[in-house]
Amino acid sequence: MTTSIRTNIPDRLVQQAAILVNDGWASDLDEILIDALRRYLSSHSAELSETFVREDLEWGLRGNG
Repeated sequence: MTTSIRTNIPDRLVQQAAILVNDGWASDLDEILIDALRRYLSSHSAELSETFVREDLEWGLRGNG
């Protein structure tokens, strides 16, 4: 299953992505965007988990509950 997304991307980023496609680093712009989103979500999931743990610890240390 896939979802289509409409967005505005700065021209310079599209130009850089086109160079990568032309040089054979990716098959198309979709591949680059999917990989970029996957990497972003992966790198930020640990930060989100850490934030939730920190909030739980602060809540527990305050003795609420």
